[in-house]
Amino acid sequence: MQDFLRDFHQRHEKLKHTVHTAWRHPLPPWGRFLAGCFYFSVPVVGGYAVMQWAIGKSWESIGERGEKLRQKDVEGRGDVAKLQDGTERKIGAGGLGMGVHLAQSNSEDQERNRKMLERFFKKERQRRKKQLEEVEARKRDGGNN
Repeated sequence: MQDFLRDFHQRHEKLKHTVHTAWRHPLPPWGRFLAGCFYFSVPVVGGYAVMQWAIGKSWESIGERGEKLRQKDVEGRGDVAKLQDGTERKIGAGGLGMGVHLAQSNSEDQERNRKMLERFFKKERQRRKKQLEEVEARKRDGGNN
């Protein structure tokens, strides 16, 4: 394996040397732009591919919406953690100057937040629907205003 890696490294160095010396020609502005686009797009496309792979693996293990999880509810909300032996332990700050105060959220807070978010999205859908209707009405009028 080490021989393979050493050989691969030597061939890669030889290729880099050839590319950066033998093929060295000044690029016109459009060539520099294309090279920049290529070098920019490689990590973007690679990152996108890695993210799609990770999403697929996540869906395989927990399901698209978490349906494969054994426990659907969150444990240890806020400043209390549930340990493996079943005991609960307070985490975070214990008072003035003793660490970070963690945000606490119990099931009632989560339910209230969910309802508020649903109301917000409902109002937003109504607003967008109204805007769409106004645009369509203007198109029907054909600029008679």
